[in-house]
Amino acid sequence: MKKLCFLIISIAALHASAQTSGLEAIVAKKADSLFKQTVAWRRDFHEHPELGNQEVRTSGIIAKYLQSLGLEVKTGIAKTGVVGILKGGKPGPVIALRADMDALPVTERTPVPFASKVRATYNGQEVGVMHACGHDSHMAMLMTVAEILTSMKSQLHGTVKFIFQPAEEGVPAGETGGGEEMVKEGVLENPKVDVIFGLHIFSYIPVGTLTYRSGGVMASVNDMKIIVKGKSAHGAYPWFSTDPIVTSAQIINNLQTIVSRNVNITENPAVVTIGAINGGTRHNIIPEKVEMVGTLRALSPGDEKLLIERVKQIATKTAEANGATADVAIPFSVHYPVTYNDPALTAKMLPTLQRTAGPSNAVAGPAVTGGEDFSFYQEKVPGLFVFLGGMPKGADPKTVAPNHTPDFFIDESAFPLGVKTLCNLTLDYMNMKN
Repeated sequence: MKKLCFLIISIAALHASAQTSGLEAIVAKKADSLFKQTVAWRRDFHEHPELGNQEVRTSGIIAKYLQSLGLEVKTGIAKTGVVGILKGGKPGPVIALRADMDALPVTERTPVPFASKVRATYNGQEVGVMHACGHDSHMAMLMTVAEILTSMKSQLHGTVKFIFQPAEEGVPAGETGGGEEMVKEGVLENPKVDVIFGLHIFSYIPVGTLTYRSGGVMASVNDMKIIVKGKSAHGAYPWFSTDPIVTSAQIINNLQTIVSRNVNITENPAVVTIGAINGGTRHNIIPEKVEMVGTLRALSPGDEKLLIERVKQIATKTAEANGATADVAIPFSVHYPVTYNDPALTAKMLPTLQRTAGPSNAVAGPAVTGGEDFSFYQEKVPGLFVFLGGMPKGADPKTVAPNHTPDFFIDESAFPLGVKTLCNLTLDYMNMKN
């Protein structure tokens, strides 16, 4: 009886493997044949970028295309978000695939014919607008994935949600949005999502390469504000003051010991950065207060908690030792959780990554101390977020322009691998659960 059961299971596994293999061949062919269309979409989005919560043109193009595929389309989620729902011909899990839509307040310098010349207002300032983080590529690839998976609708075991999200880079002052708002507005419900996949293209990872990491792959983000209050005096008579500038300098120096002495850096990196300090108006006046702002980055919830507690302790106690006070707010406007790749899901899907890119081209990579609001989805459902190489072959990763800079450049030959990766992750997960 045991042998019979094993035989039945083996036959079923072979059937699922054969089915996946057949669909994978279709995916590969279609991803290559649709390359020019993917590039055309990307270049159009690149030439016409829109800032967070302002992606009206962008979301309109996406919604219209998803509707043309016959998908159930929802718009206006978290202001400009778009979701397309593809119901497969057979029962199975609900899989979400996510792309971000917003551009950055960066003035482009790349010498490409489709370079952005768009200007806009951001937090009261006139700025250039540029897709300097690859979101144009993410949208174009996911639109192509939607076309491919829709073409094999009758063979799909389950449902696919295509999530096009606004404001990943943050929102203007006083607004809400992004992944956190998408989750609040129910994007993972009706139907309830079982798992979510996403990818991010990077300019310093070679074309043809996928990198992944189990556990914390991108850092939590907490901004901080420290207000040091002392006593003002004439600069010639400092003994009458409680100097908030000297106190602030000591706080900044003492904060450096958190990473060097409190965080176990053999397990995870961490960052404590003061990005701005403001205090005083004149060379011979010691001011009453100094204000500092900065950012904390951690790769685990435990380290995130440690950083917050130590910053508060060091700032307040250092100030107290000087007779001053320190008010600490963490976060005061921005918080992203750790982008956390579910270890079991990562292990389960690793063969898919290796098969799609080739075993030597799907490599475990280091954590990134940048943040991603894909993390808000991963707080609710298991998720896997991988990095796609966009650096031209032969380029030096130490000298290429990084994401978020005016010279950011992506090699478009990376797109077919990104499309195949998202398609194959979806198909393999469906057949695992079938």
